[in-house]
Amino acid sequence: MIPFLALVRKDLRLFFGDRRAVVVGLIVPIVLASFFGYLFGGQGGQQETSRMPVLVIDQDGSAISGAVVAQLGSDKNLEVNSSTLDEARTQVRKGKARAAIVIPKDFGSDAGRAFFAGGKKPEISLLYDPSHSMEMNMVQGIMTGAVMQAVSKEMFSGQSGREMVKESIAQLDANSQMTPAEKKSLRDLLGSVEKWNEQQADQPAAGGAPAGLTIPFESRQEAITSGTEEKYNGYAHSFGGMGVQFILFMGLDVGIRLLLLRQSGLWQRLRAAPLSRSMLLGSRTVSAALISGFILLVLFSFARLVFHVRIQGSFLGFLGVCAAFSLMTAAFGLLIAALGKTVEATRGYAVMATLIMVMLGGSWVPTFVFPQWLQKVTVVVPTRWAMDGLDGMTWRGLGFSEALIPIGMLLLFTVLFGVLAVMSFRWETES
Repeated sequence: MIPFLALVRKDLRLFFGDRRAVVVGLIVPIVLASFFGYLFGGQGGQQETSRMPVLVIDQDGSAISGAVVAQLGSDKNLEVNSSTLDEARTQVRKGKARAAIVIPKDFGSDAGRAFFAGGKKPEISLLYDPSHSMEMNMVQGIMTGAVMQAVSKEMFSGQSGREMVKESIAQLDANSQMTPAEKKSLRDLLGSVEKWNEQQADQPAAGGAPAGLTIPFESRQEAITSGTEEKYNGYAHSFGGMGVQFILFMGLDVGIRLLLLRQSGLWQRLRAAPLSRSMLLGSRTVSAALISGFILLVLFSFARLVFHVRIQGSFLGFLGVCAAFSLMTAAFGLLIAALGKTVEATRGYAVMATLIMVMLGGSWVPTFVFPQWLQKVTVVVPTRWAMDGLDGMTWRGLGFSEALIPIGMLLLFTVLFGVLAVMSFRWETES
């Protein structure tokens, strides 16, 4: 064990002796994790989002269209400004506005007829920035609620509503296709609305103008975390994600260093020493795993002290996930060294492979934003299991049994990468 420990100690001294490696391995992921954690909810789990810039083009100018614009402007999620159609197209195309809502001419009267008599429905155009297509469903929902409230309010209590009811009654009397019973039922309904409109005009409701039809419920949101009183801490996910990313880059560096040993001739000297193959590769694996574990320890210690990130699940499970991922990273580094030929070429494809694993593993953004088929594909990516394990043991508060599958999958990838590395490794230096 003395030569083995000497090789491990040598690798650790090289790592800690390189200030650049320590800074990149610790300071950079801390800064990035803090930034992403703030963006995705912070300590209270409440993401501070800016109001979405939306333009409104009112080509109608009626009481109903004006009420729709006012209702949109009162929504806390939107920053509404008036515009012209040409200017709105330009602003959306340049990305200065997320969407533009075009209210057509005669919208008020057409919407009123469609509300009572089932006439032709007017069409509201929604111009949007395709790079923000996910936000358009929210804009569509807010606009639907605003239109429904404005039209119903005007139809039941406004001047346009009274005129529309009278017009509908006249059309009803002239309709020869309806039976007398149907006419009587609909006339009674419209007559009641007309009487209600007259009462509202003579005696306005106390407390202000009457409101129109609104959504008949309110929702209560509850974030499910490790406990009913525990708030989601976005820094837990971001520190796990940045830790996974930079530890993988450290594993990449392990492979590059082995290639440099070949170029410098030091590898040939090591092979000439009475050291077995298992000792040479095993020492590199252990030292890389120890450095990975150290980085994770520092990152989550910083997150605990500064952002109050706690291991709310199984601490043993958390250690198991960290250890399994550290071993997987070391095996990944050896695989890079085994498959690589030159440092320059190896660095290029290894960085690409690392970034793909980080992206698909959910380190940058949660995997639920991926298409369904891509979510299924990510089960073959080791970083996906690392993130699931770290999330489960931190803010989700899961037990040790839930860590067994991520640990098992990471160890499976460790064995796979290790076997491929040993089988592909060129033990003799090339001339």
